Amino acid sequence: MSYDVICLRPEADFQRVGALAPQTFTITYRTPDDAGLPSLMKQARALVIPAVGPKLPAALFEGSTVKLVQVTGAGVDRLDEPALGRLGIAVANVPGGSNSAVAEYAVASASVLLRRFGWANGELRAGRYENFRKRMLADNLAGIDGLLVGVVGLGVIGLAVAQAFHAMGARICYFDPAPREPQAAAAIDARAAALDELLATSDVVTLHVPLVPATQGLIGDRQLAAMKPGAILIHAARGGIVDEAALAAHLASGHLGGAAVDVYSTEPPGADNPLFKLEGEAARRTLLTPHIAGVTRQSFANLFRAAWQNVERVLRGEAPLNRVY
Repeated sequence: MSYDVICLRPEADFQRVGALAPQTFTITYRTPDDAGLPSLMKQARALVIPAVGPKLPAALFEGSTVKLVQVTGAGVDRLDEPALGRLGIAVANVPGGSNSAVAEYAVASASVLLRRFGWANGELRAGRYENFRKRMLADNLAGIDGLLVGVVGLGVIGLAVAQAFHAMGARICYFDPAPREPQAAAAIDARAAALDELLATSDVVTLHVPLVPATQGLIGDRQLAAMKPGAILIHAARGGIVDEAALAAHLASGHLGGAAVDVYSTEPPGADNPLFKLEGEAARRTLLTPHIAGVTRQSFANLFRAAWQNVERVLRGEAPLNRVY
């Protein structure tokens, strides 16, 4: 049997958030390692994939009838752009579907790290209530209100994060040569800054750029050394943007006040990842999460519905929305 659409994520993902595929086309749910996938690709008109996962080989698309690859998220780094461009296969994503979730993650992570909530939980469970409370008071810990938050990448998600921090009373600066909505940035008094200036002056630095050649290794040892002593780094963009060994070193030295890391150069990260080898206070100032910053029931429902609507458009003969290339 032939199908209009192949989907490389389980049907159960869509069922549990009430975002089922429309009945206007036929669909089959497969895994990337399914032996029958190459044959199905020679009959289907669209492929739906999650943003996170292993690279899809260019050979999979050779000789296929697929005209659209629809990503159920923002990232498109699983795909071989030159190969798909040569084959004339459009790639579309769903920008902004997880805005609120990522903004919530960034603000919550910053608050947990600035005010040492996670660290305090461990100290109290170890019976050090009185001593750690005294230390927290003596260290004069700051909340978000009045701090300078530097947003690297002011696209759809970066703007949502900036607005969320602004709502908490933070001042905002951003680094982005071409901000998506400069008027929206101006509405929250967000100030454009060079990357070096942003790093040197911000109390919290939060990263929201795609993984492209220009951003690979964007935050390395030199950039981390330039950050304000005691500053917090929030990394919920894509693995490969931050040098993990350099970040671990700056956390271990005490230069950085903390870091929340949601994405890794290799996923799942190996036991040799330097961030997982941190010990003592450096480990307590680090919040590690498994690439879930944009994952909530609500965000998944938004992403999935928008993805299906776009597939439906293309199968009707219309141009895709949010075409990346």
